[in-house]
Amino acid sequence: MLQNFTLHTHTNEFDGKNTVAEMVNAAYEHGMKTIGISNHFIVHPNIKQTNFYPHAVIGGYDGMYNDNFDVATDKFKKHFDTLEHVAEQNKQIRVLKGMEIDFFDSISWHINTSYIINTLKPDYTIGACHFIEYNGQLCNIHDIHLASQSEQHEMLKIYWDKVYRAIKSGMFTFMAHLDLPLRLNLGTESMWERYEQKAVHTLSDTKTPVEINTALYNKGPRTHPHPSPRVMNMLYNANVPVILSDDAHSVNQIGRYFDKAQEYIAQHNIHQFCEIHKHIARNK
Repeated sequence: MLQNFTLHTHTNEFDGKNTVAEMVNAAYEHGMKTIGISNHFIVHPNIKQTNFYPHAVIGGYDGMYNDNFDVATDKFKKHFDTLEHVAEQNKQIRVLKGMEIDFFDSISWHINTSYIINTLKPDYTIGACHFIEYNGQLCNIHDIHLASQSEQHEMLKIYWDKVYRAIKSGMFTFMAHLDLPLRLNLGTESMWERYEQKAVHTLSDTKTPVEINTALYNKGPRTHPHPSPRVMNMLYNANVPVILSDDAHSVNQIGRYFDKAQEYIAQHNIHQFCEIHKHIARNK
């Protein structure tokens, strides 16, 4: 039976294509029992100086990048008000408030983000690492792809260390796209196995689930989502719970490739599906 809930989705208030109401209606029509809207919470004082920021401006989703916490919090307060209103209008499907939070390991970030989570009270949080700090510059994951090979290796080491620290922080309900550089065909060599293993062991130690992200299916010639088969074997051996994520940015992406992803999971003998949505439902 296919997973009948989706928790990693985005709307047009941030970098998605459709409204909250449109995403909720589409999820219901798709047969979902629960949908969580988990827009990006990205706050860093230098976020607008990244090489990737102009592309966000051109794409019209620069509003999700914030250089101070007050602005980001105000956006989410209004967004959560919209979510609550739509939930009231759609009793036939459970609507949950999520946040996909980009992890930055500074004292100020930890204090402010913890305070905002306690203030906004999302139903769940998703941990993400789209950015790293390299040579004093804040870099998007795409910057790694454009770097020289030697720089790529150093940047990937920083990426995996950041993933480890994000998991270890205990701030997140589950982790998103663990091996995100795979989208750009980075980090495929066997030398990265020990870094992946460290992240997986930390997931196991902290009892943090990880998503199987199906967005990678339409990224080039790949026939699997991420994590990679190598990481999937690690997840199996460490008994880390998994959850399917469509990472939907539009209505036609809801539940995308869940059927293929469940076949992928079965191939790796993983049976520890995460029941996050049921846990959240009991506590609402």
